[in-house]
Amino acid sequence: MKILVPVKRVIDYNLKPRIKADGSGVDLANVKMSMNPFDEIAVEEALRLKESGAAEEVVAVSIGPAKAQETLRTALAMGADRAILVETDDEVEPLAVAKILKAVAEEEGPGIVMLGKQAIDDDSNQTGQMLAALMERPQGTFASKVVIEGDHVSVTREVDGGLETVKLSLPAIITTDLRLNEPRYASLPNIMKAKKKPLDVKSPADYGVDTAPRLTTLKVTEPPVRQAGEIVGDVDTLVSKLKAMGVA
Repeated sequence: MKILVPVKRVIDYNLKPRIKADGSGVDLANVKMSMNPFDEIAVEEALRLKESGAAEEVVAVSIGPAKAQETLRTALAMGADRAILVETDDEVEPLAVAKILKAVAEEEGPGIVMLGKQAIDDDSNQTGQMLAALMERPQGTFASKVVIEGDHVSVTREVDGGLETVKLSLPAIITTDLRLNEPRYASLPNIMKAKKKPLDVKSPADYGVDTAPRLTTLKVTEPPVRQAGEIVGDVDTLVSKLKAMGVA
């Protein structure tokens, strides 16, 4: 079985994003970029399934600028077998991403498409679900455990009420949550080997997908500054203040 793992190049999660002076978006100039953390978890899980014998090949795919090759090389250094970059300088929205991934999946024929539940830059949490709908495949979202069982996969999902386990027939779409695993660090020898692993470069036009945006960003602003808290002397004072705020 082949596993396709989409990965996205985002601002490193340790950094605080800066807003452009004109409010048109986030300033990416001279900012450290890295793989989306949820996608890194997806790569790790795909590699673990391969190491267990449940999968034979892990293919990483990214949609973005030429610099996204760095993100794909990270996936290759972790252990992915090969990579595909669908190169575009457009800001690709989730639906267009899902359409491209559908075309890639139809070409590659994976048993599982495993991707992060959301990207930390736009927090859309839409691509996996859209991809499942477009491909008419079963989906297991917010996965905290994945077990291959013959021609099915059991996915334990993190839901509001606790945990839910679903059994999906393969091929299927899975989106990963934080508690699924702890991604490995790429060793120096593997980083060197990754430079020689195959990385194909395509374009959205190769898959017949229009990446023109359907949404317009009107303005991007910093979140409001959080007000300082207040220490009260007793419960009665706390209750009265909460009532004045309309909370109690």
